[in-house]
Amino acid sequence: VQLQASGGGLVQAGGSLRLSCAASEDSVSRYRMGWFRQAPGKEREFVAGSGWSLTNYADSVKGRFTSIRDNANNMVYLQMNSLKPEDTAIYFCAATQRAAVWDQRYFSYWGQETQVTVSS
Repeated sequence: VQLQASGGGLVQAGGSLRLSCAASEDSVSRYRMGWFRQAPGKEREFVAGSGWSLTNYADSVKGRFTSIRDNANNMVYLQMNSLKPEDTAIYFCAATQRAAVWDQRYFSYWGQETQVTVSS
């Protein structure tokens, strides 16, 4: 599967953004989809993910971010509300066919990143 993330940008604290991840060459319905981010000077970390029957979120984004799957259009979205300056990072979408894990080491397919900047 090929993945392409988009939708990043500059937003003020408290604002919202929706990231999109377009898949091609295969159906997202065959994969567990994840969102990861890497802030300047930090390691890449898990943000949110949607499996075949459940979603999972990092504690830092629970209640603010929502991972949305649109299998019919082969898309995955990350709706980000109540954004904070600490959400500033480059964001990636990724896919895995492994079950029951959200560790980035098990995600084999990665899309190009999109930058999110939240100003205070």
